[in-house]
Amino acid sequence: MRPIGSILLALWLALITPFFSLLAIIITFLPAHRRYALISQWSYLVIKAARLCCGIRYRVIGLQNLPPQPCVLLSRHESTWETIAYQAIFPPQVMVLKKELLRIPFFGWGLARMSPIAIDRGSGRRALRQVEEQGRERLAAGFYVVIFPEGTRMAPGAQREYQSGGAWLAKKTGTQVVPVAVNSGYCWPKHSFFKRSGLITVRIGTAFSTADLSVTDINMKVNQWIESQSDKDEKG
Repeated sequence: MRPIGSILLALWLALITPFFSLLAIIITFLPAHRRYALISQWSYLVIKAARLCCGIRYRVIGLQNLPPQPCVLLSRHESTWETIAYQAIFPPQVMVLKKELLRIPFFGWGLARMSPIAIDRGSGRRALRQVEEQGRERLAAGFYVVIFPEGTRMAPGAQREYQSGGAWLAKKTGTQVVPVAVNSGYCWPKHSFFKRSGLITVRIGTAFSTADLSVTDINMKVNQWIESQSDKDEKG
């Protein structure tokens, strides 16, 4: 554990988040991609601080697998780390997230200006329609769409049945799917203030067409690939 580093990282977040939140509000009038470019600098600063303060490094394997056109990224979700770092790793993207996050002072205000798809996870079919409608709009606007099919952060090694939203969006829009594996939970544990030093690996799988696959088939294919990557990296 890095207790002092974790405290320093928290102080850094407390310092820069209000600034970027106010900036996000000020630049609301800018086009979506321009807003994204400016606000996402927050993510770069946080990831650099995590490396300097906590010794959290990362590597990306398979970046060449990303198609040039926007697609749906279905990712393993172990930590808050990937919700931040993906802004620095992938092309401009939006995330499907629970709408409660937009109510967090400062952080939520800035997040709202990055065109997320904020859903009520308890609304069932209505949330699914929202993902489809807004996801289609974001893809058409040139944004990749990141979805965590597990629906919540999972401890390393734990599994949960995939939700259908991401696969549904890809199927309905005829968009390619790219599976993403990440082992961030070892360095940035769920529900823990303290961070561990180590190397996080982000593995990007090969894009595949959803044309001849059902929603269940898509999720199964993504799950099988992600689970096949889980034993390739040491803990952190």
